Amino acid sequence: MSVGETPITVVGNLTDDPELRFTNTGVAMARFTIASTPRAYDKTTGQWRDGTPLFLRATAWREIAEHATETLTKGMRVVVTGRLVQHNWQTPEGENRSMLGLDVDDIGPSLRFATAKVTKATRAGAPAPQSDPWSAATPGGPAAPAGAPAAWGGAPAADAEEPPF
Repeated sequence: MSVGETPITVVGNLTDDPELRFTNTGVAMARFTIASTPRAYDKTTGQWRDGTPLFLRATAWREIAEHATETLTKGMRVVVTGRLVQHNWQTPEGENRSMLGLDVDDIGPSLRFATAKVTKATRAGAPAPQSDPWSAATPGGPAAPAGAPAAWGGAPAADAEEPPF
């Protein structure tokens, strides 16, 4: 992130499926709109009240763009981090216009009211990992590192009187 950029985190719902496009040079780009509606509890009525929704147009690039279009759909609640950017242009009539947008640095589903199954993506041209010590599941969870305390599922070190941490 460059100096002077405005970082922001937005939690909201996708108003439509992310739209994947490719630039002339083959770079993936996805655009989508996030609707974020603040809610406030009204003590006098005992009801939640919705505020004015914020509709923020977002743009994701490269792998994030491809992953977002493969994973996210209309209506999903997402957590997005990125940088606010102002787009300026002039209409054919000569009027100056501007709008705020969000250049996405990271995005994922909100796990507050949903679950997700994560699949680690491999980079193009990157070697596949030899072994993943966390992939060997045991009834209590992932395998413990060698020499880990019994509470972690490993055998205690023979000469250890205190935990090794």
